[in-house]
Amino acid sequence: MSVLGDARPLPVWWEGRDVSAVSGPLVRSTTADLVIVGGGLTGLWAAIHALEESPDRDVILLEASHVAAGASGRNGGFVSESLSHGLAHGEATWPGELDELVRLGRENVREIGEFLRAERIGADFRLCGKTTMATRPHEVAALLAAHERNERYGEESHLLDRDEAQADVHSPTYLAGLRTMGGGLVDPAALCAGLRDAALARGLRLHESTTVTGLERDGAGVRCRTEHGEVHARQVIIATNAFDPLLRRLRAYVIPVWDYVLATEPLTPAQLASIGWSQNQGLTDAGNEFHYYRRTSDDRILWGGYDAVYYFRSPTAPGREQRDRTHELLARHFRETFPQLADVRFTHRWGGLIDTTSRFTPVFGTALGGRVAYAVGYTGLGVAASRFGARVALDALAGSETERTRLSLVRKRPVPVPPEPLRWPAVQVTRAALAREDRTGRRGPLLQVMDRFGVGFTS
Repeated sequence: MSVLGDARPLPVWWEGRDVSAVSGPLVRSTTADLVIVGGGLTGLWAAIHALEESPDRDVILLEASHVAAGASGRNGGFVSESLSHGLAHGEATWPGELDELVRLGRENVREIGEFLRAERIGADFRLCGKTTMATRPHEVAALLAAHERNERYGEESHLLDRDEAQADVHSPTYLAGLRTMGGGLVDPAALCAGLRDAALARGLRLHESTTVTGLERDGAGVRCRTEHGEVHARQVIIATNAFDPLLRRLRAYVIPVWDYVLATEPLTPAQLASIGWSQNQGLTDAGNEFHYYRRTSDDRILWGGYDAVYYFRSPTAPGREQRDRTHELLARHFRETFPQLADVRFTHRWGGLIDTTSRFTPVFGTALGGRVAYAVGYTGLGVAASRFGARVALDALAGSETERTRLSLVRKRPVPVPPEPLRWPAVQVTRAALAREDRTGRRGPLLQVMDRFGVGFTS
């Protein structure tokens, strides 16, 4: 019998929650001041901020499925303060503005917490930080370097030796740990539901089950074509994550990568005692191919990552949310990490798309004469950074020069990724180089060249 048993093929966050569409599809032609394409976190934050800035603005959000159907409702719920995909990558790529990026990232997370409290959104938002665990000898030195870097940028950080790491979370695989206090955890589906309701209360017009099939100039505005109607809008924000970006130029920057996750049944008090983990922080491995894992509010363990998969020709259509090979690999790694939980069942298994870029940070910009703005490419750190991206997109549509739009991270695009048939082998060769570094601790020539070009593998 499979180790996955009768695990349900859906995100654990959706268990017991009605995630179906709360609104009907667009079935006629209409007009709007602003159309937002994509009902995930970027789109929801964009709607909220647009309506707070101008309460009389007519805003429509068009979502192909239901709110949070994509990565926003499928992720691990890790809330990161980083806008640069980690301090190491920020220091290597934007050394002159990293202090500002750090400040803006911390302000962004603080303001998310303030908004959730003010709106009384119960999303289990906790600023509990995380611990990165070394499981190979060469990773111990890497944690020391990360600790020193954290101290340079004012990040509260604590190095744990082997005994301290294993005392905190009881796993025989840990050789050291780095406990950082910035950021935390959230229930992403509850977060999205709360943001949706907040946007609707401010006047958002929401149409789910509505796929946008094209954008084109329409006089001084943009025509958004859908299957059963169209919207004539003054401005548009594209917030489509890894899905069809509707702009040809973005296909050279955003790579859809499939990420897979498991969740266990709720642990008993005895099982919880066997693993410690009393601080209930998020956990990750220190390698390039890493697991991320956490406890949920009902004491399950969510366990994901490691085997990110790119499929030839960048498919994004449903049908790849389940991958036996990867889910079984994750289950084996889980039992190696926590052998004391060998009898724990997995109750949920799922997958979702990550919108990665070569730089591991989003790509921002405008199109159609400044009528369209986009913010995509969060590469797994979008739970908090999506709010920042939404504000950048609104700044861009307004033509405003702000502390956000002045950033090189915002103004400069990442290195484009080659199209097929070159893209698939390029991704596989790079993955092999990253796995080799994990095994040996040595950064090979390919990764060194990529580092010089600002590709995001220093993160």
